Amino acid sequence: MNLKTNQFTCIACYNGYITQAIINMLPALLFATFHEQFGINLAQIGLLTVINFTVQIIVDFIGAKVVEHVSIRLLMVLCHIISTIGLIGLGIFPFILPPYAGIVLAMSISAIGSGMLEVLVSPIIESLPGEAKAAAMSLLHSFYCWGCVVVVGLSTILLALHLPWQYLPMLWAVIPLAGIFMFSVVPLYPLAGEEKASMRALFQKPIFWLLMLLMICAGASEQAMSQWASYFAQIGLEINKTIGDLAGPMAFSILMGLSRLLGARKSSNTPILRRLVFSAAFCIFSYLLTICSPYPIISLIGCALCGFSVGCMWPGTFSLASEWFPKSGGMLFALLALGGDLGCAAGPGIVGFVSDAVSSFGEYSALKIGLLVACAFPLIMLLILSVKRKKYQ
Repeated sequence: MNLKTNQFTCIACYNGYITQAIINMLPALLFATFHEQFGINLAQIGLLTVINFTVQIIVDFIGAKVVEHVSIRLLMVLCHIISTIGLIGLGIFPFILPPYAGIVLAMSISAIGSGMLEVLVSPIIESLPGEAKAAAMSLLHSFYCWGCVVVVGLSTILLALHLPWQYLPMLWAVIPLAGIFMFSVVPLYPLAGEEKASMRALFQKPIFWLLMLLMICAGASEQAMSQWASYFAQIGLEINKTIGDLAGPMAFSILMGLSRLLGARKSSNTPILRRLVFSAAFCIFSYLLTICSPYPIISLIGCALCGFSVGCMWPGTFSLASEWFPKSGGMLFALLALGGDLGCAAGPGIVGFVSDAVSSFGEYSALKIGLLVACAFPLIMLLILSVKRKKYQ
């Protein structure tokens, strides 16, 4: 991949994934604030994540139908405009509408932009001339992680300096605002070759549904831990929000980013299937370490290690799909993004609902039980990958 030739397109795509990180991570940092200021319970908090990713799922499905028929440049500019509006709205709507309804409305608008980004950014990178597609994909997805790190770090500092939380999303809206101008001018390429698989043709292939299941498990494994990391750190260690955010989601995101950078460097030496098997197995270990340790600090280490374990899952499955369906076009990425977002909605939502159902055990124990149920996702992923790996050996 000749990054120098297409460096401005790459930078714009990196900015797009940072925008997506802001949309997905910033509300999670405010879960405890929403709980304290507006009296939102755990089930309602879990539902916020479900709503966020459900909207993205709908956008993914629509995107699968229109991505190859509408100007990519127009779609990219539009999704950044929508993301900007949604982030600004998160700081305004809860105060001019019923609080929970305002949060839901703002997150839903942002989710439309995020869903469009998920559909479009990866295939734009895949369309760039050159080789080393898997490395480029892993590098791209690492910027989602670094976006999360910066969002957590800077937001934590600003909150510690007593900046009212409602100003945070307005400040972060600068990033998608910049994306509007970037994608107005950067070079873009067709998303696929001449032979494009139809949606019906993809649906008729069992291997496609296997990839969809892998994406569901990848999204659920990542977000079930990521979305609850801050809250888990605060109630488990009985520390304040500032340290909780640094110890929870920021550590998770740093290790996930390092995992994806390592994947970008080692992609030519290690088969994708083998890396995915390792990721799923290590993810199970991380979940169990988080859940089973009697010491909160060890549980927190397990939470951070989970970030490293899931780093390969999403970009690795995308790269695997590109190998198995080399000429399927942007539609394949849109459908896989739909599966990933379905997992992103299911994972945190299941944790929230299960934790709320067993809240009589205490918040910390209840959250561990919710995470134990979510551990089924990397287990399913490991079983699928192990069977496929044996078949190809």
